[in-house]
Amino acid sequence: MRTIALVGNPNSGKTTLFNALTGSNQHVGNWPGVTVEKKEGKLRFNDQLYNVVDLPGTYSLGAYSEDEIVARDFIIQGNPDVVINVVDATNIERNLYLTTQLLEMGTKIVIALNMMDEAKLKKIDINLNDLSKQLGIPIISTVASKRKGINELIEKAVDTINEDAPVNKISYGEEIHKEIEELKKLLEGRTEGYSSDWIAIKILEGDEEVINHVKGRNHVNERLIAIKDKSVDWELEIVNKRYDFINNIIEKSVKKPDETVVTLTDKIDKAVTNKYLGIPIFALIMYMIFQLTFVIGQDLLGGIVESWIESLAVIVSSFLYAVNSPDWLISFLIEGIIGGVGAVLVFVPLIMTLYFFLGILEDTGYMARAAYVMDGVMRALGLHGKTFISMIVGFGCNVPGIMATRTLENKKDRMIALLINPFMSCGARIPIYLVFIAAFFESNGGLVLFSLYLLGILIALIMGKLFSKTLFKGESSHFIMELPPYRLPSMRSVLRDMWDKVWDFLKRAGTVIFAVVTLLWILSRFPLGVVPYSQESILGKIGSIIAPIFAPAGFGTWQASVSLFAGIAAKEAVVAVLGMVYAGSSEGAALISAVQGAFTPLTAISFMVMTLLYTPCAATIATVKQETKSNKWAVFIAIYPFIIGWILSVIIYQIGSLLGF
Repeated sequence: MRTIALVGNPNSGKTTLFNALTGSNQHVGNWPGVTVEKKEGKLRFNDQLYNVVDLPGTYSLGAYSEDEIVARDFIIQGNPDVVINVVDATNIERNLYLTTQLLEMGTKIVIALNMMDEAKLKKIDINLNDLSKQLGIPIISTVASKRKGINELIEKAVDTINEDAPVNKISYGEEIHKEIEELKKLLEGRTEGYSSDWIAIKILEGDEEVINHVKGRNHVNERLIAIKDKSVDWELEIVNKRYDFINNIIEKSVKKPDETVVTLTDKIDKAVTNKYLGIPIFALIMYMIFQLTFVIGQDLLGGIVESWIESLAVIVSSFLYAVNSPDWLISFLIEGIIGGVGAVLVFVPLIMTLYFFLGILEDTGYMARAAYVMDGVMRALGLHGKTFISMIVGFGCNVPGIMATRTLENKKDRMIALLINPFMSCGARIPIYLVFIAAFFESNGGLVLFSLYLLGILIALIMGKLFSKTLFKGESSHFIMELPPYRLPSMRSVLRDMWDKVWDFLKRAGTVIFAVVTLLWILSRFPLGVVPYSQESILGKIGSIIAPIFAPAGFGTWQASVSLFAGIAAKEAVVAVLGMVYAGSSEGAALISAVQGAFTPLTAISFMVMTLLYTPCAATIATVKQETKSNKWAVFIAIYPFIIGWILSVIIYQIGSLLGF
């Protein structure tokens, strides 16, 4: 099967183009050996099937971050039949820098000059034929969000597969060309499939990964020493020559207005990125989203899934009684599976609603502004501005949030971002909050949910400051971020992203939570003869051993303790276990009524804070171990959040009790 790779700068519309090419025929995984996300999809054209690979967004193909390494290794070693280079037409100079590096690799390229509609709004006139001729690369005008130019792009990409790779027309100057030719002679026949031109250029740039690849070969080491001995900054010289090449092309092929056109993006940014208004506007937007989430997700849609699960319980129960099923099977299916897993599933509409609104913020380009306006706060706390981006990703799930820290080049910045990410309220915690909000704070649900998210951010920032002063001393690297123009969100993209997250949630409910609920149901009925779900059961005894730890926080019951323990496997399991041990029912009303009898408003707050902050799920701990390649940090991330959560929960309960709440 032929392979088409997509490569481009962040915010170039690459993912939108990938979705347009592959439709629903795509899946997401990780690259072998690393945790950078890997997207692949299938494209059918003229009765032929093509594999489309969406490479990580990157500004260059150096070796400074894992995203860059993954992208360039796939292009070199993965041997794609053609590379579609997605270029933002509104920022063509920066985007073409990546194109020059693709030319150096000797790969077959088609440029998708994307966002041409926005370029026209900015009165940028691009002569496609002239630009294509100068680069020696076919160029197709596209507007991926509106699916314009997609068919032409596919056709050109397929045709390019059978053509020769473009010639690298970059002029590096006599001295650099001489060094490249000398290195090529030494490397001839020993490049193992790599382009000898590319290897020679990377050696001159001082690329450690490439240098280590060729070290030890005949005369190569001597040449490397000779190159270093020359008082020339080869890397800077090569970078300058690439930009000279780009500027020369732009001067001939692109015309921009003499005066900068003030766009709608510029006008909006005057307010949302304002030094004083930026953060309050961000807080207001998030507060409104949480309020809308409750109004739509709970008030309008919340009862639908609950009624379906209740009906399912009645149907299954009636069938089992009709066929004279044993009591243990009825209990397992109704109280254990439907009661436990169903207690989690009733909150799917609300989770869908939250992800939908967050997806709109992301697709419009606002989330990049949120990271930008938070940069001042982050830097004051000794953190890198990009840390906030990984924190925002953590709102969906802490695992990709931790993976997102790979974009941070400085080890100090990355380790701090990684260690504070579990304080972000992932989607799996939402069902826990909603049970207690419905039981005690229904009239202020949006405010309570917003406060919990805000508390997680504040604790993360405080711990980040502490880590930067103790465990990871040193200066943070500079924050550079390109703000994309505002766009109308693509409903196709937003809904797909929402569904991907909800589907992941459902898979966890059907696998991890099912396994946890099954185990706990068995433990709740043994030893034989005890009252199910009683303190005399094995489950009750385990909970009783743990319970004293949480007594100072106000919820020192065996039921609450067991649910928190189960939450280490998966946070959704907390509600599933509460549904089993308190209610034995999938009915939301029964669980909420049971929670009202076992907790008070004060202990409910204490419990929610604990679930927000304590030990992250097993998947998050495993990701930390894989990212750091260290058991030490995996143990650390399992223990220190628990201590933070316990301390804060105890403080809330003890002070609340003294004040008479």
